[in-house]
Amino acid sequence: MKASVWEIISFFAIQYALGRRGSFPYGLLVKWMKIAIYAGMYKRNYDGATKTLYELTDSMLLRKIKVGIWAFCLTPQTKPGLSLYKVPSIPLFLYPDYKIALPFPKLKKQLDAFQPDVIHIAAPDLAGIFMVKYAKKNKIPIVISHHTDFPSYLKSYKIGFLKKSVWSFFKWLYIQAGAVFVPTEEVQRDLAEKGITNTKIWSRGIHTDLFNPSFRSNTLRGQWSARGKKVILYSGRFIWYKDLQIFIDGYRLFKERGPEDIVFMLLGRGPIEEELRASMPDAIFSGYLSGKQLGRAYASADVFLFPSTTETFGNVIQEALAAGIPAVVSDRGGCQEIVKSSGGGLIANAKDAESFYECCTQLLTNKNLYNRLRLNGLRHAKKKAWKRINDAVIFEYYRINKVPLASIIKDTTIGKGIRYIVFSLFWNIKEIHIKNKKA
Repeated sequence: MKASVWEIISFFAIQYALGRRGSFPYGLLVKWMKIAIYAGMYKRNYDGATKTLYELTDSMLLRKIKVGIWAFCLTPQTKPGLSLYKVPSIPLFLYPDYKIALPFPKLKKQLDAFQPDVIHIAAPDLAGIFMVKYAKKNKIPIVISHHTDFPSYLKSYKIGFLKKSVWSFFKWLYIQAGAVFVPTEEVQRDLAEKGITNTKIWSRGIHTDLFNPSFRSNTLRGQWSARGKKVILYSGRFIWYKDLQIFIDGYRLFKERGPEDIVFMLLGRGPIEEELRASMPDAIFSGYLSGKQLGRAYASADVFLFPSTTETFGNVIQEALAAGIPAVVSDRGGCQEIVKSSGGGLIANAKDAESFYECCTQLLTNKNLYNRLRLNGLRHAKKKAWKRINDAVIFEYYRINKVPLASIIKDTTIGKGIRYIVFSLFWNIKEIHIKNKKA
């Protein structure tokens, strides 16, 4: 690899900024940018997608970017630079807990008043399509984030024959965007096979101040009747497309074969909760937890069992690893990529309860294996700060918007003199990273 003197100077200048500030000091550059996000659901801690959007919003507000959130479900909050807009909706006939947002006349007026520089679509429903068309008409750059593999859910509702048509719609929608954010390389490959190639990796972070093995609680384990026993944990929505039948079958295998000193714990809520309770009468259902309570529950378990094959990422896996509990996941979907890259768990055959049972048994009976995977997971979590991860998205907003960054620095005595320098530093860093990767 060959690099010019200017590229080398730029690279080290950026690295210095990263080292001193923890991330690139975008606050110098992005003060007046406005990002409109159609989130669909924006209920705090509702699921992995909403948690991710909350983190992105906080990262942008920290950098003085103004953010507008449109959603059919919102958690009320007041933050400088944040505007919230409620969108009318109707229940989804297959999944009443979720809704389809509807475009309405006021939506255009709200967008006109907000004047976004970029529109970010996180839910591909009717309101999302309206905002894509609005962006096209007004020549506003679009980004889309692929949070959920909706087509894979169709089989659970016995309408799998629609999968090809739904993917055709997704392809039409996604090619409208300057970038489609995906959480893992596996998802990126999957979309490429379907002809969607304008993708960028946007991984996920973790708050180690909330998910940490130091929060392990013997008192809480006592409440679970788990002292002297091992706890197998599931955390997430109670819905069949999370492959929870495999969790039930694993429960039954432990009841039949042992070990006997196992407690099954499920965190969350969902439409099939009563069916789960009936199928696993000895399991503990603690309901929906958040914040420190959730962190204590994770850290007080021993193994995280997550059989879902439909995840694009799996934030809950990183939460488990950060809390010091190895994960057992499916070899299909985004969760396996976290386990592979971290070495923090085992991968079972998709939809095979026997395979999940064997993996869990290995972890519960092989202390050396358990400790090794646990330490791997903890090391992985330390590298996943949200601030750095969200920088990739913020950088992409600027790239697709083609903003002349130098022009937004204030006209001061030295302003004109530093414009070219700041502009070059910001843009050269991407090219240098690409060249380093290829070298």
